[in-house]
Amino acid sequence: MAEFEDTYTHLPLTLDPTSKNLTAPSMPNDAKLQSALTSLNALHTSLKSLDTPNQVPPAPVPVNPKRSANINKMKDTASTAHRRATYPDAIKLYTYAIDMAAGRPGWEPVGLVREELSLLYSNRAQSFMAMSDWVSGWKDAEQSVECKRNGNQKAWWRAGKCLGEMGRWADAVNWLEKAVEVEGKDGEGGKELVSLLAETRKERERGSLLGT
Repeated sequence: MAEFEDTYTHLPLTLDPTSKNLTAPSMPNDAKLQSALTSLNALHTSLKSLDTPNQVPPAPVPVNPKRSANINKMKDTASTAHRRATYPDAIKLYTYAIDMAAGRPGWEPVGLVREELSLLYSNRAQSFMAMSDWVSGWKDAEQSVECKRNGNQKAWWRAGKCLGEMGRWADAVNWLEKAVEVEGKDGEGGKELVSLLAETRKERERGSLLGT
């Protein structure tokens, strides 16, 4: 049987007496170490901000109701701005909400974070699309699908639409075929995916005939 020897590596870490953050000033080029310290310091900061006894993390559920309320309020305000066609404001507000959702402490349910982010990214994609910013719209819609693949027809549709508007017909067809495979053809959302897929296939064929 092979024997493994434990190795101790001493790291020259420094503790800031005020912030209590750990740093490694003599190893600025060690990306892995710097990333680990950033994550550790972020966790420490979130623990210090707890309003629980002795700043002990609570059980995974229920989640912090204040953060949930703030996220929902920001989302609703952003949606109102979108309906009023003030799209830059909507994008800014959705971004604030995304940052709040992504900033949930690590002990809160991952499923909740992914659900919140999938909706927020999809909504922000819609605002980008309203401004004909197809690249940003595609990135957000794709990110929404990454957070939630099933039951997310709007994000699938918006991503496919953005790809088409960018003239990436082959990519759009592949994306929408995958969308129909995942989401199915039933319901209003499924029918919209099928319809967009048919339109996109025609555009791809037209582009092939024109040699583009």
